[in-house]
Amino acid sequence: TKGQDFKSVSTADNLLVLTVATKETEGFRRFKRSAQFFNYKIQALGLGEDWNEKEASSGGGLKVRLLKKALEKHADENLVILFTDSYDVVFASGPRELLKKFRQAKSQVVFSAEELIYPDRRLEAKYPAVSDGKRFLGSGGFIGYAPNLSKLVAEWEGQDSDSDQLFYTKIFLDPEKRERINITLDHRCRIFQNLDGALDEVVLKFEMGQVRARNLAYDTLPVLIHGNGPTKLQLNYLGNYIPRFWTFETGCSVCDEGLRSLKGIGDEAMPTVLVGLFIEQPTPFLSLFFQRLLRLQYPRKRVRLFIHNHVSSRNLVRSLCGLGQEPMSGPESRDLCRQDRSCTYYFSVDADVALTEPKTLRLLIEQNKNVLAPLMTRHGRLWSNFWGALSADGYYARSEDYVDIVQGRRVGVWNVPYISNVYLIKGSALRAELQQTDLFHHSKLDPDMAFCANIRQQDVFMFLTNRHAFGHLLSLDSYQTTHLHNDLWEVFSNPEDWKEKYIHENYTKALAGKLVETPCPDVYWFPIFTETACDELVEEMEHYGQWSLGDNKDNRIQGGYENVPTIDIHMNQISFEREWHKFLVEYIAPMTEKLYPGYYTRAQFDLAFVVRYKPDEQPSLMPHHDASTFTINIALNRVGVDYEGGGCRFLRYNCSIRAPRKGWTLMHPGRLTHYHEGLPTTKGTRYIAVSFVDP
Repeated sequence: TKGQDFKSVSTADNLLVLTVATKETEGFRRFKRSAQFFNYKIQALGLGEDWNEKEASSGGGLKVRLLKKALEKHADENLVILFTDSYDVVFASGPRELLKKFRQAKSQVVFSAEELIYPDRRLEAKYPAVSDGKRFLGSGGFIGYAPNLSKLVAEWEGQDSDSDQLFYTKIFLDPEKRERINITLDHRCRIFQNLDGALDEVVLKFEMGQVRARNLAYDTLPVLIHGNGPTKLQLNYLGNYIPRFWTFETGCSVCDEGLRSLKGIGDEAMPTVLVGLFIEQPTPFLSLFFQRLLRLQYPRKRVRLFIHNHVSSRNLVRSLCGLGQEPMSGPESRDLCRQDRSCTYYFSVDADVALTEPKTLRLLIEQNKNVLAPLMTRHGRLWSNFWGALSADGYYARSEDYVDIVQGRRVGVWNVPYISNVYLIKGSALRAELQQTDLFHHSKLDPDMAFCANIRQQDVFMFLTNRHAFGHLLSLDSYQTTHLHNDLWEVFSNPEDWKEKYIHENYTKALAGKLVETPCPDVYWFPIFTETACDELVEEMEHYGQWSLGDNKDNRIQGGYENVPTIDIHMNQISFEREWHKFLVEYIAPMTEKLYPGYYTRAQFDLAFVVRYKPDEQPSLMPHHDASTFTINIALNRVGVDYEGGGCRFLRYNCSIRAPRKGWTLMHPGRLTHYHEGLPTTKGTRYIAVSFVDP
């Protein structure tokens, strides 16, 4: 066989790929998919056989035994056989390149080579010296003619638990056997790339719609990539791209494979989902959290809801009204899905997750992965609910593609080592691969890291999808809990949620000029606050309770004298002036510049306050100018419901606004032209929020 004519075996028809797989893991399916991409012929030894757990997890000796048996029928055939691991291997190129490189090696058997010697370091001295390349044999992949491989394994009489690597190493280190079988190593990683000991050498190479793993040390493009030893996570990263699964030209080419379509399925036939909600610490915008869950487009009858709550909150109780729920711990709720065969999915959601896409649950189910998380990031930051890589000690490390995934420059479904906050798990996976009792304990790791470590240990892939804008994460870092309505103070930390809760739904129409009224000359009237914003600001002021006396003496202002006193509380008295200024800058300033062309404001103010009018306290306000370039006056409650009378009259124009709308603001010039008065409140209590802007 040494002088075999390679031409007779230079086509894919004469190439057979053998591998060993005792079960069809996600790693094996990835291997198979990459092989099918290049039209390799594969035979998986051991697949479909009834292995006990001990046999299935035994050592490399099992692989040699199965290979020896398989080669019996091929011993004299004119075949090239590639034998490779599968759970942690992907193909990067096709049979033609593989056979060409095998021919160029000018040997009958070529083994992969490694940087590290394993399993017996004492054999290092017996290895032939190598001037360039990797010196040591790796048994995870080798290629050769069928007769030569038959000779290679002929001597095997070991146990399944014995080391295949040691067996092949001893043959290679015997000069007589090495020459007789004609074995060499792939020193420069032209065919096989073992990642262990070589992580810094291997990078992705994108070129002309192609993607390969490139070995920088030898400037080679290996055909097979093997995530041996502790490098399986790096293979997961490379396998997101190779072979041509994601390129800059095509984006994700496999994201629509294997989907589970829910189109046309009636409500009664939809998968059953157990939803576990986790409130582990004081969290802003809980009411929004539950509203968003209720907006999920999924049949209520197919959902069971469980809440794990570590926080005592009257707002939480209010939020839960109308939601059928039972208090339960995290492991308990997961076990419910595990034990209930009708539970098709378990959907875990932390309270700091803002699910703004109503189709989230359907989209995740349709993607059809065992474990899948939707991408969530914090507003304006790179902080997200996944890690692209792990450091040596198992903590966060930034992968090369992390920023691109977070910022949406690379879109797809990504195999990642860590997910948190929100994810969907198949009930079938909980009952099979993940059936161990507690996924949330692993040595001394925090529960989220323990969860991911346990999943990785079971060789289950965790995927992250950024194919849709699912929502975002709240920032909890500076959440204050000393106020009555703590969410009011979140305009800096969580601006999107603050806007949703407190800014009127028609504000954007007003900004576009479609909903601005002019009840009096140069007086503009438009929606700004939600009902909730109005109510909470009033309640916050009443909770604080230290209303001014409404006389001219006022130690809160410079000089201590107020010309036109009101009964009020200043924003700075409740430590709200920074937040109020942010509100003015973000929402009032753009309207000002639109309504008063050529005027630009930084929204500076000395006075911002909430005024209270009562018939028996201070019913009205005498005519006056405001100490401002312009003033805003926001109605915080409802005329005809909370009070009667009230309003504002501009004397110069003899123009009154007698029915202020709750949540709408008046905006008017402060000095010189708009001399005005507060009309008497005749019944109930009227509240307004006032700012003298650019004094």
